[in-house]
Amino acid sequence: QVQLVESGGGLVQAGGSLRLSCAASGRASSSAMGWFRQTPGKEREFVAAISWYFVSTYYADSVTGRFTISRDNAKNTVYLQMNSLKPEDTAVYYCAATKSGLGPRDAVDYDYWGQGTQVTVSS
Repeated sequence: QVQLVESGGGLVQAGGSLRLSCAASGRASSSAMGWFRQTPGKEREFVAAISWYFVSTYYADSVTGRFTISRDNAKNTVYLQMNSLKPEDTAVYYCAATKSGLGPRDAVDYDYWGQGTQVTVSS
């Protein structure tokens, strides 16, 4: 069983930065972590993913070059550094863990989810 707790969301002006954190208990049960986001009325959207054990990171086209996913295995924590934020980045951001794969892009491939943290980017 993996439990995930996100933190770091908030309100920021366009062009600003935020760093999200996701602390994972029971991390040994997962092979990779992902960040997704969701706005009302839309499906959950892949943002980025990272393997716990390999140098593998994956990004959605919409965030490539602006967001960076990283991990600290000693702290069982994954981060999402978000720079050059845009109003369209406004969403609830979710951390997720998968028991298999290097960092799948499909939400159905993830087994555990955090409670979500709100990110709001004002114009």
